[in-house]
This record gives sequence, structure tokens and C-alpha cells, in this order.
Amino acid sequence: MALYSDTVMDHFLHPRNVGSLSDADAVGEVGNARCGDIMKMYLKIEDGVIADVRFETFGCGSAIASSSMATEMIKGKSIEEALAVTNKEVVEALGGLPAHKLHCSVLAEEAIRSAIRDYFERNGIPYDKSRFPEAEEGSCCRMV
Repeated sequence: MALYSDTVMDHFLHPRNVGSLSDADAVGEVGNARCGDIMKMYLKIEDGVIADVRFETFGCGSAIASSSMATEMIKGKSIEEALAVTNKEVVEALGGLPAHKLHCSVLAEEAIRSAIRDYFERNGIPYDKSRFPEAEEGSCCRMV
């Protein structure tokens, strides 16, 4: 059995939505202190819908694949739909990840949330802060 699914390998070798958006409405950045992965997500939002999304990831193949898949999952979705995306859904869409790489999918979920929180804050939009918990010191993913 292969360590990585064909979908993971495809998103690693041919990542979608790579790069930055100079006119981004929101930017979220998260990192994993244990492995050194850093993910930055850029959102262009029009009428409450994610019209465009890009990412920059410094990390392993699983982190790049998770970033790529997450951007595909939220593009064209409403902010609320994007907030509902979980790391488990990212893993399922990738066809699975090895247990020791699941943190990469958590990083993708956190990058989405970080960018959306940035959008709310930039635009003075009130939001439920409990939907954006700060990762505890020493946990898998934390804000950078």
C-alpha cells in the first residue's frame, strides 16, 4: 500500500491556486512549531463569496497538498460554508493522510479560519470570537 493517495500526490506535484493575491481582502497565516510548516492563505471576497483564493506554503508534501485541496474546497463558497470546512473533510478529499501527517490538514483548516477572521477584522464585521479559538501554546498549530 502506498503511503500517499494518488490525490495527495497530484495536489503535491500540481498544486492548485499557488501564489499570493496583491488585492486580497484577507490574509491568514498559521504555522506549526513542531515541524516548521507555515501556511499563508489569501482571499478575494465578493458579496460574501470567496471569489478567489491563493496560498503560499513552506512545508512538506502533505502540507502543500492540504493547502491546495483546502483552496479548491472553499473557492466559490460563502464565508459561512468556508468556515464549516474541517480538517477531517480536507483529509477525506485527499483520500487520506498518514497519521503523522494529519497536522497538515489542521494547518489548512486554521489558515482558512485565520484569513476569514482577518476579513472580519479588516472590515469591522462583528463575529463570534468563540468560532476562532486561539491555539494554545505548544499545540499543533498556532498563529504566527
